[in-house]
Amino acid sequence: MILTKAQYDEIAQCLVSVPPTRQSLRKLKQRFPSQSQATLLSIFSQEYQKHIKRTHGKHHTLEAIENYYQRYLNGVVKNGAAPVLLELANEVEYAPSLMARIILERFLQEHDETPPSKSVINSMLRDPSQIPDGVLANQVYQCIVNDCCYGPLVDCIKHAIGHEHEVLLRDLLLEKNLSFLDEDQLRAKGYDKTPDFILQVPVAVEGHIIHWIESKASFGDECSHHAYLHDQFWSYWNRKDSIQKSLALSRVCREAMKGK
Repeated sequence: MILTKAQYDEIAQCLVSVPPTRQSLRKLKQRFPSQSQATLLSIFSQEYQKHIKRTHGKHHTLEAIENYYQRYLNGVVKNGAAPVLLELANEVEYAPSLMARIILERFLQEHDETPPSKSVINSMLRDPSQIPDGVLANQVYQCIVNDCCYGPLVDCIKHAIGHEHEVLLRDLLLEKNLSFLDEDQLRAKGYDKTPDFILQVPVAVEGHIIHWIESKASFGDECSHHAYLHDQFWSYWNRKDSIQKSLALSRVCREAMKGK
């Protein structure tokens, strides 16, 4: 199903006043029953990430961090089993996983002689049982499993979905008997930045010549299209001719070797 710009804007506008919870996603599905859950989740996630980027700075001032940490300490003293961190994140409109990171870093700074490394923090967020405080470990765990836009669980899901779509695309190319090289094959040939698939023989689709395909298993709004163009696509476009010439030369060499 194709989503029009007007439909996207209607969904995005609805998200302005919606907190990032699974309950909110259910309400979205009820309001937009013709849209798939995957489409709504992707739009929801992208719009929420824009909000987080706009407000990220105010949550990382020394004053804000200390305020959040003291509120966390006071909250768990009253009831360590209550979702103190999760409720705090929702109250200040910040992603639960990112709030958990702030509090975890502050806790480790207080209890360790040296500032915690990024790798240590990431490892503890992936596996809260490594956190040397049972109450905080439980609080971090609650944030991670209740965050539908950020955190290690979301990263794993995104990675799995991305890989699934690449496999589906590969199967479709094989079904159409199209000759291609995938990302691993291109890197083996020395290309450091490559699309997922390069067609060894370009094809025409609706009047456009297709040289390469990049699989993105997420909804493509204007903002993400601009970002992908800047970060990836223009480099593919600039290298298109050199890559195609290199592939053509490789074919010529193979044919020449066969002739011998």
